[in-house]
Amino acid sequence: MMDRAITLQQLNRRVAKALSEPFLQSVWVVAELSDVRVNHGHCYMELLEKNPDTGAVDARMRGVIWASTFMRVNADFHAATGQSLRSGLKVMVCGSVSYHSAYGMSFVVSAIDPSYTMGESERRRREIIARLKAEGMLELNKSLEWPVVPQRVAVISAPGAAGYGDFRHQLCLNPSRLRFSVKLFPAVMQGDRTVPSVISALEEIAAEVDDWDCVVIIRGGGATSELQAFDHYDLAANVAQFPLPVIIGIGHERDVTVLDYVANMRVKTPTAAAEWLVARGDEALESLRRVAADILQSATDRISGCKTQLAYMESTLGIAPEAAVDRARAAMQQAVVTLAGTGARRISPQLSRLDHVMESVALAGRTATARERERLAAREQLIATLSPQATLRRGYSITTYHGCSVRSAADLPEGAEMVTLLADGEVTSTVVKHSTHKNQ
Repeated sequence: MMDRAITLQQLNRRVAKALSEPFLQSVWVVAELSDVRVNHGHCYMELLEKNPDTGAVDARMRGVIWASTFMRVNADFHAATGQSLRSGLKVMVCGSVSYHSAYGMSFVVSAIDPSYTMGESERRRREIIARLKAEGMLELNKSLEWPVVPQRVAVISAPGAAGYGDFRHQLCLNPSRLRFSVKLFPAVMQGDRTVPSVISALEEIAAEVDDWDCVVIIRGGGATSELQAFDHYDLAANVAQFPLPVIIGIGHERDVTVLDYVANMRVKTPTAAAEWLVARGDEALESLRRVAADILQSATDRISGCKTQLAYMESTLGIAPEAAVDRARAAMQQAVVTLAGTGARRISPQLSRLDHVMESVALAGRTATARERERLAAREQLIATLSPQATLRRGYSITTYHGCSVRSAADLPEGAEMVTLLADGEVTSTVVKHSTHKNQ
């Protein structure tokens, strides 16, 4: 057996020799770029092939573009597509399979066809975002208002994940000593179980929604290909319609998923999520400090003013009554003088007016008396003209019976004595009635 064994180095050489076959050199390959990064001028990446139905990674290979080639390739690609190489792009690359005894197998890229400008994941992401927007869900979670200080935090993360530990450490050991209530709702944050697991955690939080102010979904960094589960319509729709504000802190600053578009707040890392919550608390705390300072200053000013007023009152209390009496006496004297002058000024015109009124009354009385005398004389003359004596003097007579004027012969009985008054005396006579016979 020992005679047939080879060393690991010999095995590596055989693999390298097998991979140096012409059919593995200058091969065009369609793949999706993932975890693209540039270091010392070299561009490192992962080349992925995904199942079109499930999105699961069916094939993976490490790729590299050496610095001597990368500057040209990237410049040509940018000139043709308007963008640089990045994760999520689906590209057609030309290269050769290379094998290194220490680093393993890789695909060394020598050229890129710029006609492939958009990776499958990016296209799918844009389709999901467009669908959410068309269904009116894209801005729902963003429109929710935050509490002044969101202190009750429901966290969705993988148990024991470094990102969750960093989040709790940053949140609970904040310099301002703000207190937060944090509960972990465990979920799988990588692989095919990510979507149903996170949705299940959201449902658990929704069942006790009144106990929480917000939801934080966090996951530490990793390969971009590991974040594809967060570009899922069902998960994005759940986050968009969730009744509490949602913070997304997934991956690195360069990583962007559909959840970042629908959540209320997107931060670059789990630690940044904690920093944002602490900053909200610090703002509220600073506002309270300003209000407290204003109250203290207002109370201090009020007390100082009262002390000044009290000191003034104490200093004037001994002389205040006497001064008040003197002021009252002076005011009263002034009032007497004023009243005397005012009385004289007001009475003198009234006396003059009274004299004028008296003269007017006397004149009016004399005028009225003369007028009445004239009316009385006219009436006396009229009475004299209409009196019985005047009538008798004009040749008339007045016959009376028992002192009453006789108006009709029927008023006088037979044998009645009547008196006839004349202007110069009276005549007494007896009534004799004669019968008048009519011929038949």
